Order: sequence, then C-alpha cells, then structure tokens
Amino acid sequence: MAEFFDHIPENLQNFIAQQKMFFVATAAASGRISLSPKGMDTFRCLGANQAAYLDLTGSGNETAAYLKADGRVTLMWCSFDHRALILRLYGKGRTLQPGAPEWDELIGKFPVIPGTRQIMLFDIDSVQTSCGYAVPEYELKRERPVLLQWAEKKTPEELRAYRAQKNAVSIDGFNTGLVE
Repeated sequence: MAEFFDHIPENLQNFIAQQKMFFVATAAASGRISLSPKGMDTFRCLGANQAAYLDLTGSGNETAAYLKADGRVTLMWCSFDHRALILRLYGKGRTLQPGAPEWDELIGKFPVIPGTRQIMLFDIDSVQTSCGYAVPEYELKRERPVLLQWAEKKTPEELRAYRAQKNAVSIDGFNTGLVE
C-alpha cells in the first residue's frame, strides 16, 4: 500500500544513499515527457525537503530544458535487491551552473567527476513509497566507465563546444538555459 509524506524521512534518505540508479522525469506544457536514468555517485539528499544531483555532459540536456520551461519533477528509485520498494519524490527543480550563488556550497557535496555540466536542485513537497513487488531483483555488475572515459579525453574547450552544439536546446526546441 502506498504511503505519502510531506518530507523525505531519514530512513528513505538512507535508502536513496544506498541506490546505484535513479530516474528523473520532467515535462513542459507541450512536447515530449522526458524520463532519464541516472547513475554513479551523483545524488544527494540535502535535507528533509531538498535534494540535488550532479549532472554530467551527455547526448542531450532534456531535464534542464523542462525544468526551465515548467519546473515540475518526479524522481524515482526502485529497489532491485531483496527489499521490494519504489520511492518517488515530487517537487520543483532548477539548474545551477558554475558561477551560480549556490554552486560553491553545493559542488563540494559531490565527488569530482569529469564532464560535470551542472547541478540539478530540487525542492521536494511530496514523497511516495509503493510496494515494488513486481520489480525483479538484480545485482549490480559494475558502473559503466564509458562516459567518464569520453569526458576525460576532452579538454575544457572541447566540452564547452560539445555542450554548445548538443546541449543548448532540447529535442522539442526548448532552451536549456545552459550558459557557457
């Protein structure tokens, strides 16, 4: 049976910290709904009603575009081990780029990862758990090194050029707010 909370209880913050993968869903009033898987050690609960993840350079920047256009977000974790659980955080989000007032305070909460693009910051107003009984059990084989290896081969100038070409506008034509 689903349970709702108006904050992220400590036991669920601990659950989040143990997970190796999460999903982020965003949408604007028109266009596609974006649903992206995320991994690595990039998510942090910053308190009972605030969370963030370190966003890395990738093939698109849909989450940033839809946060800029609308702000609504759903973050989801599925337990893939013996404990069946699905956890969703609902709220509003925005992007923080290097130079933003909160950047220096928040960037230190994350590991240094090549290809860091921005921080996604979320104000959480609703939390839901559900059973997850139909989610299969999986074991983590390893983290994929491909994105890190790609970013490590790029100079800062090459990363900026790639972002300007591939990350400034969403596939539906929404501006991502990426400032380089």
